[in-house]
Amino acid sequence: MLKLKPQFIKDTSGKQMVILSRKEYDAIIEELEDVEDVRLYDDAKKSQEAFIPVDKAFKLLETKRKKRIAREV
Repeated sequence: MLKLKPQFIKDTSGKQMVILSRKEYDAIIEELEDVEDVRLYDDAKKSQEAFIPVDKAFKLLETKRKKRIAREV
């Protein structure tokens, strides 16, 4: 669990804002990215789409990259 020490301030119009340390902010962003990764994984597991093994995917990408480079030369 994150331990935050937020500071609450108001701008000149009275709108409330929160100040966090950079460390706290980075920790929140990391947590959100982890949650997003889990959500994407869960969505992928539910999907009916066909998947290919990662090693095959990398080989396909490398083949496409080499073909693109050959065309550019």
